[in-house]
Amino acid sequence: MKKSILTSVFATVLLLIVSCNGNSQTEKTTTRTTAKGTIEIIQFHSEHRCMTCNKIEKITRETLKSYPAIPFSLVNVDDAKNEKKSEQFEATGTALFLYNPKTGKKKDLTDMAFMNAGDETKFKKELKKEIDLFLKS
Repeated sequence: MKKSILTSVFATVLLLIVSCNGNSQTEKTTTRTTAKGTIEIIQFHSEHRCMTCNKIEKITRETLKSYPAIPFSLVNVDDAKNEKKSEQFEATGTALFLYNPKTGKKKDLTDMAFMNAGDETKFKKELKKEIDLFLKS
C-alpha cells in the first residue's frame, strides 16, 4: 500500500516538473521567422486579471493555432522586470499588440480585443484579418 502511494506521489511530482519545464507564464518572448518576416503577439496584463483579460488570452491562443510560427507573449505590467517593455508599448494594463521586433512596427489591437471578447467567432475573424494585414505590410 505504501509503495503504490509513494509511486503515485512520485509520478505526480515528476509530471508537474516536466509540464512546467521551468518556463514562466508571465513572459515568454521568443521570436520565430515567418514567411513574411518576424512577428509576435504580446498581451499585457496587470497582476489581478479580469474575466475579459483571460478570455482575450484564451481566444488569442486558440487563433494562433492557425499561425504556429507566431509566438505569443504574456507580460505582467506590474512586474518590475517588465517595466521597460511595458513603457515601450505604453501599456499600463490589459493590451494586445502585434509586433515586429526587426522593424519595431507595432499594431495596437486592444480596442478590437475588448469589443469582440464576448463573440469568439468575431474575435478570431478580426484577429486573423489583422495578422494577415500586418504580415503583408
